[in-house]
Amino acid sequence: MNMRSKSSGGARPAAGAPGVVRIIGGEWKRSKLQVAALPGLRPTPDRVRETLFNWLGQDLTGLRCLDAFAGSGALGFEAASRGATEVLLIEQAPALVASLRDNATRLHANQITVQRGDALSLMRQRTGQAWDVVFLDPPFGEGQNDNLFREALKVARQLVDAEGRLYLEAPRAWTDTELTELGWQVLRQGRAGQVAFHLLGPKVAQAAAGMASGG
Repeated sequence: MNMRSKSSGGARPAAGAPGVVRIIGGEWKRSKLQVAALPGLRPTPDRVRETLFNWLGQDLTGLRCLDAFAGSGALGFEAASRGATEVLLIEQAPALVASLRDNATRLHANQITVQRGDALSLMRQRTGQAWDVVFLDPPFGEGQNDNLFREALKVARQLVDAEGRLYLEAPRAWTDTELTELGWQVLRQGRAGQVAFHLLGPKVAQAAAGMASGG
């Protein structure tokens, strides 16, 4: 998450106790993540995370996951809790970076790496690394922030394995036409309040897409 991202104006505050996010599944189920109190921080809601990890499968053993706009780190920590062997959290806000590192230390989460910096720049540096799952929850900002979302989707396409998955959280549903132009196809999608969420696969992965959409 950039400073102009989930902590920017227009985002809804986190539900529940301020500054705390609870892991909902896996090894660290019910563990609390302490989060720096920044105005407008928007962690992915519990029921959306539950749906997402039902789609991905509860066991992520052996997978490599990248959370590009980490914020609270809820998605990355959920992945690690479910067995992901490598999780990279990218975050720009210093206070949130400190929270992420403190939480990783407290949980002895050696599989988690926290990298401070601009998400787009750091994603570009990792082009071709073939991650299994990328979590993409860019800042909503004022309005829909389409340009940032479009650029993030383009960069993420160069990071995901041929049979990998991308989770997109956005203030609106992205259409099949828009996503196809960027090399993606929709496998699953839903809405919770003002948040639209999508599970995407690379457009070339036809066989894997058919299995996911039919399961």
